[in-house]
Amino acid sequence: MLRHLIILSTVFCSFLVQASATEVPVLKPEAEHALTNRAVVHHLYQHHYSRKYLNNEFSEKVYTRYLDILDNTRSYFTQSDIEQFEKYRNKLDDAIKTNDLKPAFTIYNRYEQRAIERLDYALALLKGGIKQFDFKKDETLELDREKSPWAKSSEDLDQLWRKRIKNTVLNLKLAGKEDKDIIELLERRYESQLNRIIQINSEDAFQSYMNALTYTFDPHTQYMSPRNSENFNINMSLSLQGIGAVLRSENENTIVERLVPGGPAAKAAQLKPSDKIVGVAQDKEEMVDVIGWRLDEVVDLIRGPKDSTVRLDIISGSGQTETHRTISIVRDEVKLEDRAASSETIEIKREDKAYKLGIIDIPAFYADFEAKNKNDPNFRSTTRDVSKLISKLKGDNIDGLIIDLRNNGGGSLAEVNNLVGLFIPQGPTVQVHYSFGHTQVLADQDPSVLYDGPLVVLTNRLSASASEIFAGAIQDYGRGLIVGSQTFGKGTVQTLIPLFRGQMKVTNAKFYRVSGESTQHRGVIPDISYPEIYDIEKIGESALEEALPWDKIDASKFKPQHSLTNVVPGLEKSHFKRIENNPDFEYLNEQVEFLKELRNDTTISLNIDTREKERLETEARRLALENKRRKAKGLKILEKLEDDTDEDSDPNKKDVTEDALLVEGGEILVDFINTQLGNALTKK
Repeated sequence: MLRHLIILSTVFCSFLVQASATEVPVLKPEAEHALTNRAVVHHLYQHHYSRKYLNNEFSEKVYTRYLDILDNTRSYFTQSDIEQFEKYRNKLDDAIKTNDLKPAFTIYNRYEQRAIERLDYALALLKGGIKQFDFKKDETLELDREKSPWAKSSEDLDQLWRKRIKNTVLNLKLAGKEDKDIIELLERRYESQLNRIIQINSEDAFQSYMNALTYTFDPHTQYMSPRNSENFNINMSLSLQGIGAVLRSENENTIVERLVPGGPAAKAAQLKPSDKIVGVAQDKEEMVDVIGWRLDEVVDLIRGPKDSTVRLDIISGSGQTETHRTISIVRDEVKLEDRAASSETIEIKREDKAYKLGIIDIPAFYADFEAKNKNDPNFRSTTRDVSKLISKLKGDNIDGLIIDLRNNGGGSLAEVNNLVGLFIPQGPTVQVHYSFGHTQVLADQDPSVLYDGPLVVLTNRLSASASEIFAGAIQDYGRGLIVGSQTFGKGTVQTLIPLFRGQMKVTNAKFYRVSGESTQHRGVIPDISYPEIYDIEKIGESALEEALPWDKIDASKFKPQHSLTNVVPGLEKSHFKRIENNPDFEYLNEQVEFLKELRNDTTISLNIDTREKERLETEARRLALENKRRKAKGLKILEKLEDDTDEDSDPNKKDVTEDALLVEGGEILVDFINTQLGNALTKK
């Protein structure tokens, strides 16, 4: 899945300094912007999958999205600003029809003005030093402000910003920073943000407005300015030399959306989804604070020559659970061999019998198109590699097979079609329904089946796009069990449309399973579910506003291989009985509930004693959960979480015996093998 998130061209954060005296030029739309507006609207109505009417409802959505892009933390605009903007709420559709960009630029210029005022206040406050903050006072700060009311006055914003700055100072103090260093860091941060605000040009304002418009159609449809179009093309060509991570903007932060399989960050195993990147440094150079930077600017800093080192200042967690750390990653290109499928075996013992199970880990659906186009008979692809792995595992006399699609973000549609064909006779694998009404059915034309034995497919929330097509086809054909978490729900197809300035990425089709059900929004629901590790309110298609809905079309003509309807309840019962006293699953369930509690607590104390007490309680609870698991497994009890290391282990090596979710997938597969259907498949 190539999920390129809307690049928010505004700076979202705390800003400012002596710049109230700085004359900021008023931004005005350029002549070509009106022409681009017309082209964007034309292509949306010509190519987008869904149909929208330019009416008051549409106008209100664009208006709301535009304010969210500029100020979704309600930290800049006041209620009086919003009241002045109110006249545009139901008028933007008329402005869009006539290519009138004045309302958009009026709002944007006010945003710039308010951002500078806020930064003025922040820098003036910092001149008073840290001693002005009373860290013994019982104050709180609401971290989730997306639904908060707009500030009634600039004085109310002063109080909000004072608390925000106090919270930042407190975080840095608790991280061991000296007062002098804290002031210097924050002054540099706000001065940098001020400079960026002043450098914003009319193209930035226009792109923000256009993306408010395109997002109203769906979150994957996007206008890209000439500069961002160039960045997108670099990513698509895979010539990007960086860390191999997909990033997004959220409030004033750069968030890790997902890691590219086989990329430097994935191999280093130090970065994970939802981490915040707050600083970037080139090797041993000084760390550059990037809070409040535009996403494209952060990406530019992270990029660099192959084999060079980038250091990242990372924040994991939120609120009182935030932890700072600095990591180093050596830049490299994502090589095909690093993303390639791999295999191994595990043994599951039942009474006096040991079952040998094959595991094939597929990080992505890939193909070396360049080698294929050159008619290289040895070109690599997912299907070719998996075919060889299956043949080898069959030679090892495996009793069953697990296909691991966890964290697989998708890739080549042709490859997923071919891969499904290894497990079924001839038949359709996926339907692609286009905006103009035509439905294309992709099918496996080869009647041969490479593997017809017992099969389990592992999924999680980060299994997306092509992964969902594969899992959905295996489930519809009754060819195997889907085990794990509900998948991402990315069931839309995008096409690139060049413009005379920049380009557009437009959603023009949806994927449908052979059963007729869409993979969009809902994803694939497993036959047997695992605890949900990821926050589904933040990660997944259903977490995105304006995501296209789940729906159905007519089913393809296909013949299911087996019916698992009568098998699943018994397998599920055995699964729940087995994990009831499984220390790893018990730990996982408790950890999920604990993290949910922390996420729901969005109010943070600004009292240093309370904050330290909460931090210690959180650490103690995490340690207790870990030691409960370790005690049940007969492992060494830890005095502190930092002791959880094994000096003899390779941190990059995956030990499947310790992967509780994978092992339980094996247990479920053995249960399946011992059913009447599974036994029949084994004897084929």
